[in-house]
Amino acid sequence: MIKRLFDFVMSLFGLFILSPILVVLSVAIVISSGFPIFFTQVRIGKKERPFLLMKFRTMRKGASGLQITADKDPRITKIGDFLRKYKLDELPQLLNILLGQMSFVGPRPEVKKYVDMYTSDEKQILRVKPGLTGLDSLNFSDESKLLKASENPERTYINDILPQKIKLNLEYIQNMSFTTDLKIILATIIKVFS
Repeated sequence: MIKRLFDFVMSLFGLFILSPILVVLSVAIVISSGFPIFFTQVRIGKKERPFLLMKFRTMRKGASGLQITADKDPRITKIGDFLRKYKLDELPQLLNILLGQMSFVGPRPEVKKYVDMYTSDEKQILRVKPGLTGLDSLNFSDESKLLKASENPERTYINDILPQKIKLNLEYIQNMSFTTDLKIILATIIKVFS
């Protein structure tokens, strides 16, 4: 109950306070590469319910390919590179949080393709709302660089990165508390600006 109240109040406050920045970033995306401003993708949320995750669009229009992104991916625009560097592309997810589809802290939401690889024990991750940040995103903030260094980024993600993320997410669920969430939020802010 406290977690949902925190999510609702802080996402509403964040959208209000950051609205000028959101407008500026939207205009920058349009000037840089036209419409659309947002990128949406179906992700799997709590109780395996799909929802539309929102991000600022950071790739060229019509870009296709892997559902994971390596560092300096040629599909990424110049403004997109800036947005990704400072995690600004994630700001529209404040709306996902406001709508109750996500939380500030929790396991990062995956696409169905990867969720289908979970074992029944690993699906415990889907008992909680996915998060804007979490232990998995904190520990793999350099994920795109790891993928760039790989000859087969998707295989590296599935075989090396995803199992570690799952382990971290299960650890989070076992030790969930409001205090833990605040520590993760603080650690995320420090990491983004360091």
